[in-house]
Amino acid sequence: MGCLLDAVNALTAIGSAVAVYSVVKRVNGSLALGFVTSRLVEAAVVMIGVVSLLAVVTMRQDFAGSGADPAAMTVTANALVEVRNWTFLFGPGLMPVFNALLFGTLLYRSRLVPRLIPTIGLVGAPLLFAAFIANLFGIFDQVSTASFLLTLPIAAWELSVGIWMTFKGFRPQAVAALETRDAA
Repeated sequence: MGCLLDAVNALTAIGSAVAVYSVVKRVNGSLALGFVTSRLVEAAVVMIGVVSLLAVVTMRQDFAGSGADPAAMTVTANALVEVRNWTFLFGPGLMPVFNALLFGTLLYRSRLVPRLIPTIGLVGAPLLFAAFIANLFGIFDQVSTASFLLTLPIAAWELSVGIWMTFKGFRPQAVAALETRDAA
């Protein structure tokens, strides 16, 4: 079930970037394409973790009673779980930094949403990057109080932009300004 939810998360990451692309490309095509690409990379990294965990499940189901060397199976399964742990650090632990910098910049410049929302993401991105570096070098664990506190602004950014887009969408006057600029 966890693998299914991770796969859905990966697909929705791509879908959300593609859904806003046609509007935000008018602000800056390179940043908009960068945002779609960063979401694709995030999804790919998440899917690598999903596949590694599914491989562990397959090993457990198909090879457990086959007479395979239990020690070798344990080492292989542990290695695949560690692959998933690394993908969790580099996918959801690092890629939201790039997502927030790219999409936050696009939203801030265009005023497609209230400026407070992208500001939260732009402030949260370096904090999440600091947490990523601390996790990478073992200063503290990815699931720790320090990591939670440094991750909180990005979580607030993602929640606020998601809620705003769900219930309000882009500000019509900002979209009209982009259309007027494109016409000129």
